[in-house]
Amino acid sequence: MPKKKKSIEEKTLWPDAARMLDKAEKDGVETAWDRLEQQTPHCKFCQTGLTCRNCTMGPCQIRKNAPLGVCGADADVIVARNFGRFVAGGSAGHSDHGRDCIEALHSVALGKSTDYSIKDEAKLLRIARELGIAVEGKGVSEVALELSDLFFADFGSRQHEVSFLVRVPEKRKKLWNELGITPRGVDREIAEMMHRTHMGCDNDAPNLMLHSARTCLADGWAGSMIATEISDILFGTPKPGKSKVNLGVIQEDMVNILVHGHNPIVSEKVLEAVNDPEMISLAREKGAKGINLAGLCCTGNELMMRQGIPLAGNHLMTELAIVTGAVELIVVDYQCIMPSLVTAGNCYHTKMVTTADKARFTGAEHVPFDMHNASHQARKLVQTAVEGFSRRDSSRVEIPQGPMEMITGFSNEAILEALGGTPGPLIEAIKAGKIRGAAAIVGCNNPKYRQDYGNVNLAKELIKRDILVLVTGCVTSAVGKAGLLMPEAADEAGAGLHEICKALGVPPVLHMGSCVDNARILQLAGILANELGVDISDLPLAGSSPEWYSEKAAAIGTYCVASGIFTHLGHPPNITGSETVTNLALSGLESLVGASFGIEPDPFKAAEMIDERITSKRKGLGLS
Repeated sequence: MPKKKKSIEEKTLWPDAARMLDKAEKDGVETAWDRLEQQTPHCKFCQTGLTCRNCTMGPCQIRKNAPLGVCGADADVIVARNFGRFVAGGSAGHSDHGRDCIEALHSVALGKSTDYSIKDEAKLLRIARELGIAVEGKGVSEVALELSDLFFADFGSRQHEVSFLVRVPEKRKKLWNELGITPRGVDREIAEMMHRTHMGCDNDAPNLMLHSARTCLADGWAGSMIATEISDILFGTPKPGKSKVNLGVIQEDMVNILVHGHNPIVSEKVLEAVNDPEMISLAREKGAKGINLAGLCCTGNELMMRQGIPLAGNHLMTELAIVTGAVELIVVDYQCIMPSLVTAGNCYHTKMVTTADKARFTGAEHVPFDMHNASHQARKLVQTAVEGFSRRDSSRVEIPQGPMEMITGFSNEAILEALGGTPGPLIEAIKAGKIRGAAAIVGCNNPKYRQDYGNVNLAKELIKRDILVLVTGCVTSAVGKAGLLMPEAADEAGAGLHEICKALGVPPVLHMGSCVDNARILQLAGILANELGVDISDLPLAGSSPEWYSEKAAAIGTYCVASGIFTHLGHPPNITGSETVTNLALSGLESLVGASFGIEPDPFKAAEMIDERITSKRKGLGLS
């Protein structure tokens, strides 16, 4: 029986995406949705985690008539091994981003880079003091050098715990020590995960899952947190400001450059080059009114948070941005970048340029960035885009109109400043029930879902229930396009949250940054728990990733649960082939770390699930 093809309306929630999907079909451009149809049905062994390729005695597939792999590993061990390697990959991605940030700070501290500088000296000094570095009588560069050396050590194997555990409530740290999951070093935990999952090593599923948690905690409380804090130090700590979102930010009469990936080290320099008068003059000579820079995914979030640069879209909008026919250049760094962008670009005049040696794409031009050549390379890229403007075929240009306005830039510093410098008012609002709790909605898009249907509807349902929503990464584009990142959206919130938002002039959904900036949410949870003298698991908090797809999202979910935050997922990881591992994830972790995963594809049912969790935690604190 032939497979039923999804209609455009079944693929996406958005008019701008629908219009470009229609155009892509007419232009003969293949998208992620087309390739998903080609790939389904998926392998059931892979979906349930019951296939093992860790050695060449296999590959093995576990089934009723073959319950053991060649080595003797059963379903529980194989599923746990696969999950461990999956989250190790995710932890490596975000943490390696953090390592790049340390190298940038180190280069600036040594005076080896003139292209970068420290923009937030106050934050540098504050973090140094927090981590036990004496700053009195020292210059900024000396402090930056000591801090970067300390962060480098957090990636090694000689420390008993990573530095930012000073932010973790004592009850939580004691629990981690008792379970043997205190993160000691980013690279150490990832390497040990790979070692444990080699044939003949750790063959106890629960033990493997505990080390998975340890690996992810090293990402959340070290790799990602370091990336966030150093980015603030180098490029400025975000403050609330307006920006715009959807494909309408691409402009027909301008040279259009999109930055995509995760690391602001490249995109900040491209922004400087875009604003160079010489480059703008060159663009005008080519017939354009100027140069327009917009972001995609998390690099877009980084620039939007700090500089107000508009956001063209999230993960599933990246190909569709090219389909507008008006994009001269896509500059990428790493992570969540589809190889198909090269092919889609070749259908128009769009050039794709890679900048990181760890993320090259066949068919794309490579222009390497480092600490010593970034400004020069950025100018080179902008000039390439300007020269590409003359190759644009105006008859193939179609840009959806009407970008949505949104407010972004809610770092923890900005939130606390709005509260008068202390979390006290937020705690009082929670105690009074005006804010019943908070939920972080984070993560990706997945073409298996109607794009952003889960992200948007979950956010709307939660704010109706006086639950403050925090967002990062690709969810930002979704709630921004839905109008939820404007103060006026408070009218869609419950009476209590509405009152608080109106008093502060803020939206009921706060944008806190890119996906590594989930570390801001961890830090905020730690601040609230320490202020109340409780564990993070006692707080009325929840996390959610309704449409996730990546290894990084699984790592984020795992470090949230291991930190004591109940986490909803729209679908399970590839673990359902093991009853032991599945039960551990859905309930067993509750007794170990005070939180667990919940699986629910329906955003309305997921809102009920999160509401029940927040209600129970309020009761545990003696609140109504």
